[in-house]
Amino acid sequence: MPSEKVLEQKKQVVTELAENLKAACTGVIVDYKGITVADDTKLRKQLREVGDYKVVKNTLLKLALKEAGIEGLDSVLEGTTAIAISKEDYVGSAKVLSDFAEKSKTFKIKAGFVDGNVIDEAGVKNLAKLPSKEVLIAQTLGGLNAPITGFVTVLNGTMKGLVVALNAIAEKQAANA
Repeated sequence: MPSEKVLEQKKQVVTELAENLKAACTGVIVDYKGITVADDTKLRKQLREVGDYKVVKNTLLKLALKEAGIEGLDSVLEGTTAIAISKEDYVGSAKVLSDFAEKSKTFKIKAGFVDGNVIDEAGVKNLAKLPSKEVLIAQTLGGLNAPITGFVTVLNGTMKGLVVALNAIAEKQAANA
């Protein structure tokens, strides 16, 4: 039977993890079995740029997910488990982990969540294919800007045509006078 001190530490870990899960926009759960120390260090460095990555005991993660209100991931919480959590970037951790999983024979994506909704391995891979938030905003603004730019170009063409016509009339009248 665990001591009260150990039990209290585990409760604190679950509470911290649950708070991080509640604040996260996305999370990706992976099976990290067979990864070398060098690859793990490289992977952690890449994931630090887009969020947080932790190796977690399945029972503690199960409790934290339940406390955070994210249900439906219990079936993937077996074997070695790590979770990447991102609070701002929806696609960053999914991209990094999907790329790594494609190159590795043993590293596998189990499942994930987006805004509290569970997605499977295929959903995580589809999420990884999406452009980043900044690119999507730029594309949207570009799409909104195109009609306005076209309208301004048409107005400029009309004004230019009017100026050319008035200039031709003025030159004709000057030649007749």
